Amino acid sequence: MQISSRFTIAVHVLICIETFKNEYKVTSDFLASSVNVNPVVIRRLLQQLKKAGIVRVIRGSGGTELEKPLDEITLLDLYHAVECVEEGELFHFHENPNPLCPVGKNIHSILDVKLDNIQKAMEMEMKSITMEDIMKDAGRLIEIS
Repeated sequence: MQISSRFTIAVHVLICIETFKNEYKVTSDFLASSVNVNPVVIRRLLQQLKKAGIVRVIRGSGGTELEKPLDEITLLDLYHAVECVEEGELFHFHENPNPLCPVGKNIHSILDVKLDNIQKAMEMEMKSITMEDIMKDAGRLIEIS
């Protein structure tokens, strides 16, 4: 199980938007050069972030801006905006455990609550971290570089 790179790319993109907003027109090409991916990847991601109300994309080569203040954007917001988690479930269960096997017929009873608790703990932690927190760390590191 692994959360896709869309999540970390989304964080990267928001850091760039905030860092360079007064110096450059922050376009998908500009962001793609920082992330080192094809601009199409960034455009798709920006559309997801736009749909979630996190960024505003200006048509043509107008650039991208944050729609909300940094302290109102959590890592959970980004995760929900860009991750394609089926039915809100982080863990995907194998389809057909053997009902004739004592483990197979009980695997859901064994794991469901524990996996749900793990997902809730992860989401609570992500909800407690804002992009403002991330930018404080980024600001210190970017100044050193």
